[in-house]
Amino acid sequence: MSRPLLTPGRLAVGMQLPIQSQSTNYAQPWEADAGPSELEQIVRAADTSGFDYVAVCDHIAIPDDQAEAMSTTWYDTVSTLSWIAGFTERVHLLSHVYVPAYRHPAAVVKAWTTLDTLSNGRAVLGVGAGHVAGEFELLGIEHGERGRITDESLAAIRDGFRTGRVGDGNIAPRSPQPDGPRIWVGGSSKAALRRAAEFGDGWLPQGTPYPEMPDAVETIHQHQERLHGERRPIDVGIITSFLHLGDPRFDPPPGTFTGDPERIARGLGRLADLGATQLQVRFAASSAAEYADQVTRFGTEVAPLLPTRP
Repeated sequence: MSRPLLTPGRLAVGMQLPIQSQSTNYAQPWEADAGPSELEQIVRAADTSGFDYVAVCDHIAIPDDQAEAMSTTWYDTVSTLSWIAGFTERVHLLSHVYVPAYRHPAAVVKAWTTLDTLSNGRAVLGVGAGHVAGEFELLGIEHGERGRITDESLAAIRDGFRTGRVGDGNIAPRSPQPDGPRIWVGGSSKAALRRAAEFGDGWLPQGTPYPEMPDAVETIHQHQERLHGERRPIDVGIITSFLHLGDPRFDPPPGTFTGDPERIARGLGRLADLGATQLQVRFAASSAAEYADQVTRFGTEVAPLLPTRP
């Protein structure tokens, strides 16, 4: 059964939070010494500035040979989102992305229906097949079987959200949403596009070049027709480059898009033309306080300028 987009009629805006994951691919220098108080400052800015979601990553144990590149700081996904739920009022709580293959489907349903209950229906389960072979090995799971396991898990999770049952087991509390938390499927492989069409209320591309986005969205809709007999609304995300409102007084990450609100809104508006219904933004900053200020400024100065959608 299809469900409406997260924010019908307008682009949704969210962000993967800093601090909670510190891969060298994107962490900024100030994050190394930041902790819960700085993270809370940024989350509160997002919640009060109209952001539609905040997102937390998912890794359980980083293998030794990956530790230098990935770092070992990865907050637990559900614990962190539950903590955030306690001091926010409106922002949705997304995993970007949770790996169902690491857990029994009943444990996933239990965790996410509980989070959805505690947050008054704000949980969004973003999922992926996982990619770190050594992490699967540490957990005693065959990396080569992750696609099959993910498909089987998503079928059980989707059914468990709807019925409150996995196998012969009953799971409560039930989600306050009739069909449970939304499921957004991450990944850009052929399997991920099919998986998004089969199980997803949304798609979180990871690595799809901007020019290829329209074709990828069309592929998802074609899979929907084959699997469900119809095209369905689906939230489509795009991850932006680093943004900075104004002229940074530090060396921002390479490729940072800077300027006044109008310039940034125009640039982001072009991404909507590629089929995006939600933008996942991130900010270049020299401190947590500056990051929170960028979040507030974006919500009040840029978001109102973004294009609406039918």
